[in-house]
Amino acid sequence: MPGGTTVAPTRLAPSAWGGYAAGLGEYGQLLERAVHPPVNTAATDPYQRPVRGVAVHANLDKADAVAVARRLLAWLEDRGTCVRLTPDTAGAVGRADLRVSLPDGTDGLDFLIVLGGDGSLLGAARLVAARGLPLLGVNLGRLGFLTEVEGPELFAALPLFLRGEGEIEERAMLRVQVRRGGVAVWERLALNEAVVSKGPFARTVGVQVRVGGQPVAAYGGDGVIVATPTGSTAYSLSAGGPIVHPGVDTLLITPICAHTLYARTLAVPSSEPIAVRLAGDATGTVLTIDGHEGVPLERDDEVVAALAAERVRLLRRPGWNFYRVLSAKLPEGGLRDGG
Repeated sequence: MPGGTTVAPTRLAPSAWGGYAAGLGEYGQLLERAVHPPVNTAATDPYQRPVRGVAVHANLDKADAVAVARRLLAWLEDRGTCVRLTPDTAGAVGRADLRVSLPDGTDGLDFLIVLGGDGSLLGAARLVAARGLPLLGVNLGRLGFLTEVEGPELFAALPLFLRGEGEIEERAMLRVQVRRGGVAVWERLALNEAVVSKGPFARTVGVQVRVGGQPVAAYGGDGVIVATPTGSTAYSLSAGGPIVHPGVDTLLITPICAHTLYARTLAVPSSEPIAVRLAGDATGTVLTIDGHEGVPLERDDEVVAALAAERVRLLRRPGWNFYRVLSAKLPEGGLRDGG
């Protein structure tokens, strides 16, 4: 799409990888899904016509979220836009008649407005990515690296999107499994990262990492991060990883406080699944998805992260530029005051 950044999976001809997937045993199915994901049947451009309807989700933990949601609802209804509200938002503004549960209730909706910050957008992305519903992030938080609109400029920016003049930027996601005894017992989508980390006690956890079925590293430390390019500006960056443009077709493996002089982030092709196996005592070790969802891990569990078929679709104003956002949001010296 003109002006947008489309992150597409690498597609290899069958002859290029031959029996590689079959030879990986338990990884074969994940490799097949990563290299040849199903075609996403969502519309590639929802802006061939003016917007019919939008959904609104507010992070009620933000001080101004309810007030902004009420004002936004009135503003949209005054302009004849069909509005639906996620359950918590509908309850907070007293409009149960507009309540809709996502991801099922997306029919007739052109995009979802997320009032909050990056964490709110990450949660919404995991929820609706499979439906292809675009997200318009409105920053009511601090950093707002993924969001498109700052709170004070919301009502000045909205008419452009309602006229259908916005652009779509697609971002790659991870599909993450916990495998126990060779069986998948837990599975989620992630936009930023999957993190295997130690428990609350000051002792290291041992992990063994394989890429495409091949052993590549073993770490003792606080854990390991598997990140998308989107996640390269999140936890992986704090752990010493590089910043990667979201258009780069790669995944990152970043050790956390590894007990070695030579631990560095490893960038691998996004077509190859990454497996992190717990070695030794796993007491207190957890897997966390995008800093929000988590599950306890056991000894010999394996966390397998592969490129997902689903893509997050972010609404952008024309002329959006990753480097401009990078310089504004992550200037030298850290976060802006109140950023």
